[in-house]
Amino acid sequence: MGGVRKLAVPFVVPGPCGVAVRDRLKHLTPHDEEVLRAVGEHQGALASRDLKSRCADGLEHSAQTWAARKRDLTKESSSRIAGAITKATHDQWALARRCQAAHIQTLETGIRTLRHRLSLPIGEKGTKRAAGGYRSKGEWFRKSRRLAALEARHAAVVAEWQAGRVRVVRGGRRLLNIRHHLAQAGLTEDQWRERWEAGRWFIAADGESGKRFGNETIRVTPDGEVSIRLPAPLAHLANAGHGRYVLASRIGFAHRGVEWADRIEANRAVAYRIHLDTERGRWYLTASWQRPVVKTIPLEAARVRGMIGVDTNADHFAAYRLDRHGNPVGDPRRFGFDLSGSAGHRDAQLRHALTRLIHWAVRVGVAAIGIEDLDFATEKTREMHGRRKRFRQLISGIPTGKLKARLVSMAAEQGLGIVAVDPAYTSRWGAQHWQKPLATSHRKMSRHDAAGVAIGRRALGHPVRRRTAPPPHDRSDRAGHRTVQAGPGTRGREGTRPPTTDRPPRGPSPSGTRTREPSASHTVRDAPSTQQWVQDSLMHTG
Repeated sequence: MGGVRKLAVPFVVPGPCGVAVRDRLKHLTPHDEEVLRAVGEHQGALASRDLKSRCADGLEHSAQTWAARKRDLTKESSSRIAGAITKATHDQWALARRCQAAHIQTLETGIRTLRHRLSLPIGEKGTKRAAGGYRSKGEWFRKSRRLAALEARHAAVVAEWQAGRVRVVRGGRRLLNIRHHLAQAGLTEDQWRERWEAGRWFIAADGESGKRFGNETIRVTPDGEVSIRLPAPLAHLANAGHGRYVLASRIGFAHRGVEWADRIEANRAVAYRIHLDTERGRWYLTASWQRPVVKTIPLEAARVRGMIGVDTNADHFAAYRLDRHGNPVGDPRRFGFDLSGSAGHRDAQLRHALTRLIHWAVRVGVAAIGIEDLDFATEKTREMHGRRKRFRQLISGIPTGKLKARLVSMAAEQGLGIVAVDPAYTSRWGAQHWQKPLATSHRKMSRHDAAGVAIGRRALGHPVRRRTAPPPHDRSDRAGHRTVQAGPGTRGREGTRPPTTDRPPRGPSPSGTRTREPSASHTVRDAPSTQQWVQDSLMHTG
């Protein structure tokens, strides 16, 4: 097709390589909370100081500077706590560096779009692939001002990137900005201060294989006892030997508890983190560990039992089941969710929709789920869609990154693979080739349902359209069979084609007629294959 970009090849998404479970620390005494707050404040101050040093090093960072920072922290804590703090610092700096690179890419996209539209005559119409000129001289002037602002911002960010300077806020930049809008957030200054301090605490420890129960700093026994190795300045608060403090709370992980217990009994590494939820006033302990990367099934094996194609939308997943030949089976399914409200509500809605999708995939017996490899990084800018603010908010609200991460981890637990496909033209071609043929009086097909069929067919390796081009009119055998709904070796592929209308299995057609099955030709040429000799009657001449 002319003008159609080259599509990426479908691939099986690698499985998860880490596990995290959480449990509440109940029945803590007031003294327990005082100790946890003291430890969090002390280690949080050390983490802030270390992050400041790391940012000051910039691109001059080396193994020697890392070792020097760790030695300074060890004097005021311990070697293990210092190692956990420096590792968290490096992860945070690297994340800020990646975000800085993404911001530069977004600015470059906006600048490129503005330059293109400003170069066009005023009022020139755009195309499906490129925006046109601006509508008036006033809009052209305002966009030229914005171009200058973006270019200045881009130059500043590039200079910071080249110098190795990043902007990091311990506790989160969003929470920092809420300080200036307390009335809109519905918080008092004391409530905000409590959240800010709790967000900057540091009570975490990396695991160590071979050590007792997999962690020396924060130790959790199989019966749920939690103890913390206190830093040197707080050793006087210990209530157990070797400078440890044992909490009155007992924990027991309801989810993956057996797997966690097997690890600590074998003294395998388990990392722990303790944090305070200031909104609820509750303390939580999170355990995490690594495990071997889940081996993904080959793409050919994922296609053997068919596929479920899933079209991701702002408020639902549109899914359709296909057999291995790409034929839609049954009716489309929708799994809705509501992404309004708090972050916890949005996360719960997303998990619930994915759970229902995965359970349905397990019931129908497919081996994999096909989904678009979405990334709206370049489509969220003001310059890309102009006045279409509602559309920009729509695509910005789709949690593509979180969706892919959750779907991969949840599907791996059920033994399902995830096949990622190129999202180009799935909605357009699905509506063109599948929406009308699949719609009946009993089945309503939307554009999103048809897109699910297109995604599933692309994951199975079939073209989106239902049929190939017809064979040459002179020799129908030369180009092969005209349908791609079944492989060449599939038995029955030349059999009766059922009508498009719904009917009971093996029941008569609603119209009372059926498509005629291919029959043997009444020619001498086909006699060896049909084992029948066909002889036309002789012509009588007078």
